[in-house]
Amino acid sequence: MTTLEIMQNAKEAKKAAILLTEEAKNYALEAMAKALLEDTDEILLANATDVENARGKISDVMIDRLSLTQNRIKAMADGILAVKRLPDPCTRVLSEYIREDGLEIRKKAVPMGVVAIIYESRPNVTSDAAALCLKSGNVCILRGGKEAYNSSKAIVNAMRKGLSSVGLTENLVSLVDDTTRQSATELMTGVGYIDLLIPRGGAGLIKACTENAKVPCIETGTGICHIYIDKDADTEKAIKILYNAKTSRPSVCNACEVCLVHEEIAPEILPKIKKALTEDRAERGEIPVELRLCEKASAIIDGASAGENDFDTEFLDYILAVKVVNDVNEAIDHIGAHSTGHSEAIVTENSETADIFTRSIDSSSLYINASTRFTDGGEFGLGCEMGISTQRLHARGPMGLCELTTYKYVIVGNGHTR
Repeated sequence: MTTLEIMQNAKEAKKAAILLTEEAKNYALEAMAKALLEDTDEILLANATDVENARGKISDVMIDRLSLTQNRIKAMADGILAVKRLPDPCTRVLSEYIREDGLEIRKKAVPMGVVAIIYESRPNVTSDAAALCLKSGNVCILRGGKEAYNSSKAIVNAMRKGLSSVGLTENLVSLVDDTTRQSATELMTGVGYIDLLIPRGGAGLIKACTENAKVPCIETGTGICHIYIDKDADTEKAIKILYNAKTSRPSVCNACEVCLVHEEIAPEILPKIKKALTEDRAERGEIPVELRLCEKASAIIDGASAGENDFDTEFLDYILAVKVVNDVNEAIDHIGAHSTGHSEAIVTENSETADIFTRSIDSSSLYINASTRFTDGGEFGLGCEMGISTQRLHARGPMGLCELTTYKYVIVGNGHTR
């Protein structure tokens, strides 16, 4: 099926999606989750093909991002059921005003319509996006990367089977078969068909969409996430937070890429950071983190010298740029100059310093004494997420159900005239 035909079918399905009751949506989501579990073997077989085709072409951490297991498929089904349990965002009356003459003016949440999602090699995005769109009354068109095409196809086939089993049109969820740039361009320029475009992937994809889209587009930014360790930080706490933020899953956008350290604590904590991230991991047979150090940090510990672009790179790997700063103000200035607006953290026991940090930095998520890895729809109680928006208008941070709605005014009168 061509991309145009898919857009035409989605536009037609929008009429049915708008009229779905909360009960019908929940019934459909349950059927989709059940179908995913029933088709686990088919999905794993398709994923094995994708992984085999990708070996030698992408890094090991990106292979992990692409790979599915029985537990990961179960987690995908659980994510759909988590969305099912959330309130229907389209039942909300956002505000209500009754004039003196009795005219009632209500601002009501409504679906966006047809939502197109262009994403790269993360098969779980397929089910997350479909679940969020359905619960928010939207139709979704999924355009995954070629590396994960077979996996995404198997996942979508299962979910469409689930929709069909409860009497709903399969066109509520569609996957674009064409993985060339042409299909992405057709979605970006699908005026009259696409109501909202959401790119989810690397800097190149996001830049292409924001620069070329003729339909409304939400920028889900890359994650050059920072952790600033203040002079008043608890050392043990700081190392624990940094270790989690860098190593728990380095291939995701909420992983830490840059560590800033106050110069007063640097001589004490930098050797401990190196031991935890490199030496201890190597002794356990784990991949050590490569530290790329500024000049001041290099005077304290051994490591590679930071290059010109290392503080402006989303590594998505076991690499960490490290810079020693004079104080919290220099840390704020550095983040302001190099951040992508995703997630930043401060580790400190000084509440005044923490307040200055969180008020001064304009990123979508700011942490005090916690890992940046929590910037995630599931962790924020959103069930799952459509992406992390780094823009300021409409949606910001993890995008859940409410961010997939807009609003309209409904005015109720009794023969009122002006």
